[in-house]
Amino acid sequence: MTNLRNSKTDLAKLAAMKDDDIDCSDIPEMTEEFLASVEGFIEVPEKELISIRIDKSILNFYRRAGKGYQARMNAVLRAYAETVQKKQAHKQA
Repeated sequence: MTNLRNSKTDLAKLAAMKDDDIDCSDIPEMTEEFLASVEGFIEVPEKELISIRIDKSILNFYRRAGKGYQARMNAVLRAYAETVQKKQAHKQA
């Protein structure tokens, strides 16, 4: 990896450029087909901002784990929902 302090790139000139001055002609268009072909691409589900009441002790538990606590809470809720859905599908089969 190049150290920016030793780089020959004129960072001030680069920062002063306008978006319209940047040549993006060699960058592929971000279509659904392109994204699906990218190895390791994970589609991020749409998020919705809500207001929810959580026990203070539960919220503090997740907050103590640090940055990303809301994402971890979401992951736990997702795992629970997926487990319930699998059980329901198994019962219907």
